[in-house]
Amino acid sequence: MLHSISQVAKASGVSARMLRHYDAIGLLPPNCVTANGYRWYGRTELLRLQRILVLRRLGLGLERIGEVLREQADEATALRGHLAQLEDERRHLDRIIATVKQTVADLDEARISDPEQFFAGLRRDRTAMRRTFLSAFGEQTTEAFDSAETAQASFTAADYEHAAAQGTALFRRLAQVMRAGAAPHEPAALDAVAEHYESVCHYWQPTPEAYAAMGRLYLTDPRQRSMAEHADPDLPAWLAAAIEAYARRRLGLPPGTVGHAGPPPGHGGHGENDANS
Repeated sequence: MLHSISQVAKASGVSARMLRHYDAIGLLPPNCVTANGYRWYGRTELLRLQRILVLRRLGLGLERIGEVLREQADEATALRGHLAQLEDERRHLDRIIATVKQTVADLDEARISDPEQFFAGLRRDRTAMRRTFLSAFGEQTTEAFDSAETAQASFTAADYEHAAAQGTALFRRLAQVMRAGAAPHEPAALDAVAEHYESVCHYWQPTPEAYAAMGRLYLTDPRQRSMAEHADPDLPAWLAAAIEAYARRRLGLPPGTVGHAGPPPGHGGHGENDANS
């Protein structure tokens, strides 16, 4: 028994236009076409259409469906391949979802509940840091502090929240590299520290000596140390060593040289801009 294209369209839910497209691409030729151009479909074509619809509902594209039908592969074989693709996509989406959730958590943690109190604390911190670094490293820190303060002069509370969240995420990525077993001098560690160095350079271009000195602050300065420890208790010592290794291997700090220049306030989002100060 043959069925007209309109009958097949009504029974299957596939439009006559789409059935003609299936015919045009060789996916579903009709049983016959009459002299007046009418398409007619028999049992074989209806079963083929059923297979097409099953594969379509499960996400296969028309080109892949055509390959399955030409190879006369059964649905189970085709779907096993499609299932593997879906599982890969799910793992990829799971990673994206985890990243987005962590970013939301970082932003929530960085939320400034009282902007007036935050900025008052920020001014106190900057003043204290300037005195500390001038005492420890000398007048060469003045230009660095001035440069960073100028760069951050127009920052709003939201800007500081964003910078704090970025800093938290960076420390977390550094901790992941450390946990993966990378020694501070190894390429994986140096590549990770490169991101830290680039973030610093948004506000200040440190010399190799200054950058190495900045690294040691994660051991000696309670505020810097606590930020690194928030990501991992073992991170401060590893990060200090990795920054010094980066200064020597990537920035050209001579062997045996000890840095004497301190960093500016903020460290490109990793210093006093703790949103909950």
